[in-house]
Amino acid sequence: MDKKTLELLDQGKMLPLMEAFYSIQGEGYNTGKPSYFIRVGGCDVGCHWCDVKESWNAKLHPPTLTDEIIKQVEACSAKSVIVTGGEPLTYNLDYFCSQIKKRGFKTYLESSGSNKLTGEWDWIALSPKKNKPPVEELFPVANELKVIISDASDFEWAELNAKKVKDDCILYLQPEWSRADEMMQQIVDFVMENPRWQISLQSHKYMRIP
Repeated sequence: MDKKTLELLDQGKMLPLMEAFYSIQGEGYNTGKPSYFIRVGGCDVGCHWCDVKESWNAKLHPPTLTDEIIKQVEACSAKSVIVTGGEPLTYNLDYFCSQIKKRGFKTYLESSGSNKLTGEWDWIALSPKKNKPPVEELFPVANELKVIISDASDFEWAELNAKKVKDDCILYLQPEWSRADEMMQQIVDFVMENPRWQISLQSHKYMRIP
């Protein structure tokens, strides 16, 4: 990668774009709302159950000028953009957010919180992972905490992270897709016993929405 490209990536004026598409948010607080999705490549977390493992290697996704990405987003009638990954906070998102907000868009971030926060966000969905926990600065700014439940030990992990977020942060437990049948009853029982929590489902998969 040449020096100029590296400089633009560092400035956030290029991003390794994996895909960009207009769809419906399928999980968490904003389920059912239309948004334009920006999925960046590159992830330093690497969950074994990740359903977009093709996003992990940033080298597979060409650096794209952020201004070109913004042009794709501009036509979105929903005026809402969700940045996801991969792990989007691997990159400097200050420039993207500043420019897209000038165009009247609301900005939503989906992140494990494994890196420092950049960008200006209307909503932050924090999904902490055991193999690389969030940096502490993410907890007080998270609007929702979404913990993926793959086995019984994840309930303890969920409670550990819930102690770090602000009081009005919305708490979600979401079954890992391939383990949903095995874990659903345990999740239901836990939420009924601990009503501060709610259940999030990957509704886009049930509805077969890409």
